[in-house]
Amino acid sequence: MAPDTDSPKSEGGEGRDLALRWSGDISLTRRILAVNILALLLLAGGFFYLDSYRSRIVDSRVAQASREAQLIAEALAMVEPAQRDPLMVRLAKDTGARVRVFDGDGDTVADTRDLDVRNFVLLDPDKQPWNQAVARFLDAGIDTVVGAARAPLYRERKDGRQWPDVAATARNVVSTTVWRAPDRTPVITAAAPLPRGQVVMTTTNARDITQTVRIERFRLSLVLATVTMVSVLLSLFLARTIVRPLRRLARAAVRVRLGRAREVVVPRLPSRRDEIGSLARALSDMSLALRARIDATEAFAADVTHELKNPLASLRSAVEGLGHVKDPNLQDRLLAIVRDDVHRLDRLITDISEASRLDAQLSRAKFEPVDIAAMLTALVAQRHDRGVERNIRLVFDRGDGAMVTMGEGARLERVFDNLIDNALSFSPDDGIVAIWGGRQGDMLVVQVEDEGPGVPEEAREAIFRRFQSIRPESETFGQHSGLGLAIARTIVEGHQGTIAVESREDRLGGARFVVRLPCAEGI
Repeated sequence: MAPDTDSPKSEGGEGRDLALRWSGDISLTRRILAVNILALLLLAGGFFYLDSYRSRIVDSRVAQASREAQLIAEALAMVEPAQRDPLMVRLAKDTGARVRVFDGDGDTVADTRDLDVRNFVLLDPDKQPWNQAVARFLDAGIDTVVGAARAPLYRERKDGRQWPDVAATARNVVSTTVWRAPDRTPVITAAAPLPRGQVVMTTTNARDITQTVRIERFRLSLVLATVTMVSVLLSLFLARTIVRPLRRLARAAVRVRLGRAREVVVPRLPSRRDEIGSLARALSDMSLALRARIDATEAFAADVTHELKNPLASLRSAVEGLGHVKDPNLQDRLLAIVRDDVHRLDRLITDISEASRLDAQLSRAKFEPVDIAAMLTALVAQRHDRGVERNIRLVFDRGDGAMVTMGEGARLERVFDNLIDNALSFSPDDGIVAIWGGRQGDMLVVQVEDEGPGVPEEAREAIFRRFQSIRPESETFGQHSGLGLAIARTIVEGHQGTIAVESREDRLGGARFVVRLPCAEGI
């Protein structure tokens, strides 16, 4: 387990990066819908384009009407009065416009309608079918939304001088105006001057412009409706595939927080290979690890209670006996028992305290390069200086290569000191405890071998558990707490290493403890 280098400050900064300022209170489903609807609104902006498209068509038709009025005026100016009516009829049929000629007083001189040319007819909205009423309503609504300019309503005038285009010809110019028919179709009038103060005016009902715009709008509406339906369905699909599993995971996490971890099954979503599936499996593994940690804590507390009861019971018996025993020899023996029990309790409490805090301490430890070869050499030398009991030989054989790992020196020294002490306690008189250290690839390996009875295969994993110990028969009860190997495994695993026990292949008996640690990079 590598040390955690994340600081609260960096975690706070990361939290600020992931924070949502104004949308944090909005559900994920609504945010997904809002994003997709925003894209639809951008598509709906096509209606603004239709208004621009209509304006360009109208401008083109206005320019066309202006040119036609000027050409008609030039044509009428070149013919005799008797030939004027037939020419007006032909021009009206060719242009599709109503052609009128007014004199200087505004009176009508000639009108193609009086000549039986009915090419300009205004439709009565009240006599049109319902779909046209709906179309006009949509026209009005869209014109309001896009802010389109509203043309004046077209109405007939008795006096030609009341027409603004006719009045404008007094300045000897061609004038045009766009009007709005009762059915909201554009009406274009154009007037051009004639000789002797007369004026020719053309009137065209450009219903084809409205029909073209309505057809394009209908197509755009179909596309928008289709895209809207698909977008909503996709949004609901995304909400279903994202929000629903997140809610299930959140409910499971809440139940775990409320202390119901044993009855909660966090869904793992094995069929999902995306980030949601990774999150589900991570939460499931976290809940299982939490459950295992709780079970281990409860088991540890029960084991501590059990281990403390034995010396306390012995201590209580000895103290009670001191009050009744008068023989000095018996009192000395009881006092010796009291001292042993107090020493045993002190050692047990010290080991329990270290075992309970070891994980947290390792997570905050600052790892530095540690020379394991120098550490083992010093430990062996210390044992020789103190004198090895029972004539046991303690030897250290070092292999090739640097034996440097990243770790906390005091903790690793505790591991190897514990293993050496364990090997010495199991070795027979005049036995040998052999230590070998070297490199194997990118791993640093240390082996501690003894000539004792060895460890049964079925107990090789159990001896690393807390309060699990197989001690030699010659050892006085209570000299070890049963936490030494458990502490050693915790320290080694905290340094990203492993520790295991195996039998020696070169002997019928004896145990070999093997510690593997990662070598320091670049050394």
